[in-house]
Amino acid sequence: MPESIRLKACQGTYLQEDTVIISTTDPITLVDIPNPDAHPFVVEGEGESALKIYFENEDNKNAYLGIEVEHPGEDFETNLDNPI
Repeated sequence: MPESIRLKACQGTYLQEDTVIISTTDPITLVDIPNPDAHPFVVEGEGESALKIYFENEDNKNAYLGIEVEHPGEDFETNLDNPI
């Protein structure tokens, strides 16, 4: 892979391989994952905007997946607005 396509990861930042952006920071604990290949991950999105997120463990991955997300214009069942 050409070096121009691969951005090296610095502590807690992102790198891009091919068309997937990779986060080596666990979003639950904010800990940088030094050896991401040995950890669970989730891929959010598709194509050039896809984001591969690594986690310290399966519990953190499951906690992340359990967070409800509102998608305006797409998802009319989830409303995080806290209506009265």
